[in-house]
Amino acid sequence: MTVFQTIALLLTITAAGACFNYRILKLHASVGMMIYAMLISLGAILLNHFGILDLSSATAFVSSLNFPNILLHGLLSFLLFAGALNIHLGDLKKHRAIVALLATVSVVIATFITGSLVWLTADRLGFNIPYIDALMFGALISPTDPVAVMGILKETKMSADLRTKIGSESLLNDGVGVVTFLALLGIAEHPHLSISAAQIAVLTVWEGCGGILMGLALGWIGLQILRAIDDYKVEVLVTLALCAGGYCISEIANVSAPISMVATGLVIGNQGRILGMSSRTRRHLDMFWELLDEILNAILFMLMGLEMIVITITPSEMPMGLVAIAAVLIGRYISVMIPVSMMRKRYGFGSGTATLLTWGGLRGGISIALALSLPNLADKNLLLAMTYVTVVFSVLVQGTTFHRVARAVVGGKED
Repeated sequence: MTVFQTIALLLTITAAGACFNYRILKLHASVGMMIYAMLISLGAILLNHFGILDLSSATAFVSSLNFPNILLHGLLSFLLFAGALNIHLGDLKKHRAIVALLATVSVVIATFITGSLVWLTADRLGFNIPYIDALMFGALISPTDPVAVMGILKETKMSADLRTKIGSESLLNDGVGVVTFLALLGIAEHPHLSISAAQIAVLTVWEGCGGILMGLALGWIGLQILRAIDDYKVEVLVTLALCAGGYCISEIANVSAPISMVATGLVIGNQGRILGMSSRTRRHLDMFWELLDEILNAILFMLMGLEMIVITITPSEMPMGLVAIAAVLIGRYISVMIPVSMMRKRYGFGSGTATLLTWGGLRGGISIALALSLPNLADKNLLLAMTYVTVVFSVLVQGTTFHRVARAVVGGKED
């Protein structure tokens, strides 16, 4: 298939799924799209099992999409920029200390707790997972997914403060998670090399701070351009260029491209709105990015559901999938409870804050993409299965019940 034919088929499947969800499922768009794609995948697998359909063509199509490349080097830039546009900088500054801890220290703590729990349990279930591989699983699954998280926050009633904490953390913690994952991957691939914790910390600081500085610079350049132009069509095009071009430049500079997009989006969404846009431009810019965000979200969750065709999950691996779910939730709860307890008096955190941060910390496409990017490890299929089961549970269970949990814990307000 040509590139255009592949895009056309993917858009057609996505549009059909959106219609199916609107008319039949009537669920949140991301959840509905993922369920629809999973139903297609399950149907294809069953038809192949009974000899009615040859699954090789479907497998070849899904494999050709190269999910890690599409997400990590394509969709993610637009989704992060769109999410950051709607974060109020004043609210973020107010909660910068707790957000910084949640996006950095908590991710590292969750990585080691989750990985250690998986490693300790795997041996008892008859699986031989090296500790470094278990830690890699902890690193790829610990960062919350900004796309999934921002989606549920739009439809959940809660205080603006709590919404800012959860949303901002999800936008910022991916960079730390990816750096930790890559550092552990380097150790696994080159066990003879001595990589210290100090070196990993320096790499994390370089990527994180470098990403922030790159994003601020891109945002400043964009602001100057927007101030010199008063044509909403050109200004929207400028934001697209900032997003796509800035992401590529950040990758070339070896700084965190996701963090740079968040910083760029914050500058354009705050200072850019005030100093560089007319009311007409603001209206069209918001409509454009909201529409683009919804379309790319639909495509992303469609792809996540279709990945079931190429990710083999055997009955013997399901217990490890359940272990992974429990380990992720325990690791997340402990990792957020520590900073929340430390800053309880400063921010007036209620008893249900850690619960909401845990249940609202959804996993999504980034975790699947990182798992698919793993080299040919002996236990790669098991790690993939654990990741996919955890993500499906996160989106379908946590995503659909978060608003009920929020209402039960704090009554829609942060206590």
